Amino acid sequence: MPELPEVETVCRGLKKTLVDRKVKSVTLHRDGMRVPFSPALKKLANVKVKSVSRRAKYVLVHLGDGQTLVLHLGMSGRLLIFGRKDAYVPSKHDHLVLLMDNGTRVVMNDPRRFGLAVLAETDGLENHKFFRHLGVEPLGKDFTAEYLVEKLHGKKVAVKLAIMDQRVVVGVGNIYASEALFAAHIDPRAPAGALRPATAEKLVVEIKAVLKRAIAAGGSSLRDYVQTDGELGYFQHQFAVYDREGKKCKGCTCDIKKTGGVKRMTQGGRSTFYCPVRQAGLG
Repeated sequence: MPELPEVETVCRGLKKTLVDRKVKSVTLHRDGMRVPFSPALKKLANVKVKSVSRRAKYVLVHLGDGQTLVLHLGMSGRLLIFGRKDAYVPSKHDHLVLLMDNGTRVVMNDPRRFGLAVLAETDGLENHKFFRHLGVEPLGKDFTAEYLVEKLHGKKVAVKLAIMDQRVVVGVGNIYASEALFAAHIDPRAPAGALRPATAEKLVVEIKAVLKRAIAAGGSSLRDYVQTDGELGYFQHQFAVYDREGKKCKGCTCDIKKTGGVKRMTQGGRSTFYCPVRQAGLG
């Protein structure tokens, strides 16, 4: 599933293409994906795009008519941009096509159809059912060690699962949780409520750093994800522990013959990768 760096990369690609352009028409090739398409979506025309932003893993296209087009990539979704001179041949899994006033097309392709596209009122968007339960943005000023300690106080759940809880902090998906915990030298199984302020500070710093590096690399392409121009992301080449079971972790100085290298376990139905030597405790 595309995580925050992938969605942020998509938003930046869309921003360059859509802002200050008008939506000429919308073509829908099915009735919906995870949720049905609104009839109003098909009628959207001659509306200017004011801005493009992100909330958690949602792409928000803010329109001049007071509405926001809310997009989510689900498990396998892509948003691809075809310029006026680019050859566009519709694919079986192209479900939504935005045609802009300059001939550019934005195509939402999703083989598994877990994505969504809905229209919502821009005013009060934070109270929409998709957003009202969400925690703070990890790259924002509100995500601090003090905030994290307060939110995790008394929680016995594993710290990795806690930082993936969208009610605590949004967008820190499975890949980046594993990478940040490694960088902070924290055992992913440690109880979240046991984080000391100094350890929480280290974890906040590393979450921000990992996400920023991933965004700079265009995200991670493991299966379906590509950038809006069809190019792969490259952060997977920088993984320190994720998907490296049995291999040395980044900067490893231990005897891999004795430790067995990076370990993998299952937490919350997802694979966690960690170094048993560097991540032996709470930082």
